[in-house]
Amino acid sequence: MRIGIVGNYGNNNNGDEAILAGIIEQVKDFYKIGNEEITVFSNNPPQTSNRYGVKAAPLYYKRSSATMTFMETVKKNSPLIRELDLLIIGGGGILMDFYNREAQLFGSYGLMAKWNKVPYIIYACGAGPINSSVGKWFIRKLVNGAESASVRDPKSKKLLQSIGVTADLDIIGDPSFALEAAERRPYGGRVRRVGVTVVPYYSLAYWPEANDVKYESYVKGMADNLDRLLEGRDIRLTFFSTKYPHDVDVSVEIWNRMKQQDKVDVIEDNLMPADILRISGQQDLVIGTRLHSVYLSLNAGTPVVGIAYHHKVKDFMDMVNLSDRCHKIDELAKDDGILLREFESLDGEWDQVVEDTRELRKNLKASADLGRKQFSQVGMKETVK
Repeated sequence: MRIGIVGNYGNNNNGDEAILAGIIEQVKDFYKIGNEEITVFSNNPPQTSNRYGVKAAPLYYKRSSATMTFMETVKKNSPLIRELDLLIIGGGGILMDFYNREAQLFGSYGLMAKWNKVPYIIYACGAGPINSSVGKWFIRKLVNGAESASVRDPKSKKLLQSIGVTADLDIIGDPSFALEAAERRPYGGRVRRVGVTVVPYYSLAYWPEANDVKYESYVKGMADNLDRLLEGRDIRLTFFSTKYPHDVDVSVEIWNRMKQQDKVDVIEDNLMPADILRISGQQDLVIGTRLHSVYLSLNAGTPVVGIAYHHKVKDFMDMVNLSDRCHKIDELAKDDGILLREFESLDGEWDQVVEDTRELRKNLKASADLGRKQFSQVGMKETVK
């Protein structure tokens, strides 16, 4: 049994690395195979191979134009796909055209699998935004051509159906919930340790369409909100990051703007999924901006507050009935009391918050295990290897 995995891996986005780690564990457990039978198509094949002990190949071969890149990638990777028994495309928010490459890139893997008669599945993906005609065509063709398809939230399913996807779409939990968390910090009666993740929102160094005014407004708004939360309270705040080094850079910048710096730690390391689970488990509460900081914190059993820099954060918080604990990122600049009021609300009913989080964690892990059903429904390639 030879299985390929395609996604946004090897890019120092450790939320995506948590997805990959979860998929590898699920695949090995379900198919009873070893690492040597798994090939990951990665942005950084040596890094991926070293981290997980699997085979790895370049996700794409960049050339002078999108067309030339597509042709070279097909030329180099089609023979590798031909040797597979199953191709898993996912998970993560790859069904989009926000960065002008995802739809065509991942769509090309569906085409290569079809040409080589290799079954493929769309696995636990998020969808959107999808605005261009080209993006809609590639994604529609990709999902409709899969033997089985699943998404990670109802709004992704609705969006895909709105652009003409007719395939059956299951909703399953993110593969990162398949990871085992370290033993968490014992709960006290009050919130004393708070973790925070941030993003370089509209930063010139990261965002597709940079906007200095929006970035400065966000940095100041987050710093002011955190200062008000810490003022006069026995709280230790810890910045940690899932995207390296971009999120570390903005964490330091926000810390530099804060008045309560002596109550704050900034972890500047490139954290692996196990590290993020461990750090999340050491907090009483996590204020998460990156989606996978929210996922991994809940996996660790830690209550969360969501800051929605992207619709996928709000979509998830809505899905798990925590919409009242999710705030649009732009609101931070308009109101420096958002996080303080959220803290006071949660701290006042902390025992119930903790119990609700434990139950939610259990449900999310069960939802991630639904991937077994998707694997069992897919027919393997008939060619005997």
